Amino acid sequence: MPRAEPALVTLLIVLWYIVTVFQVGRARGKYKIRAPATTGDPGFERVFRVQMNELENLVAFLPSMWIYAALGNPRLAAAGGAVYLAGRIVYAIGYWREADKRGTGYTISTFALAATWVAALVSVVRALSLGG
Repeated sequence: MPRAEPALVTLLIVLWYIVTVFQVGRARGKYKIRAPATTGDPGFERVFRVQMNELENLVAFLPSMWIYAALGNPRLAAAGGAVYLAGRIVYAIGYWREADKRGTGYTISTFALAATWVAALVSVVRALSLGG
C-alpha cells in the first residue's frame, strides 16, 4: 500500500499553487489589469510570473516525486517535496516583493527538484536492472 506522506505533500504543493492563482486575481484588482492582459504594472507582472513559474515547475517536480515514492523511498520523496514546497514559498514571497529577491527560494526548490529527479531516475534504473 502506498504511503500517505507523498500524497499529503502533493496536496500541500497543489494548495500552494492555488494560493498563487488567487494572488493573481487579487493583483488584477489592485493594479487594474483586466483579463486577458498579462502585462502592465511591474507589481502585477511579478505576481503573474510567480504563478506561471509554479505551474511550470509542477510539471517537472510532481512526477519525479511520485516515481521516487513508488520505486524508491516514499518518505524521502515526501521530504524532498517538503523542501521543494518551502523553496517555492520563499521564492514567491521574495519575488512578490522584488524580482531580485527570488534567488534563495529558487535555489532551494531547484536543488530539491534536481535531487528528487535524480533519485527517481536511480530508482527506475534499479527497478529495471532487477527486472521490475
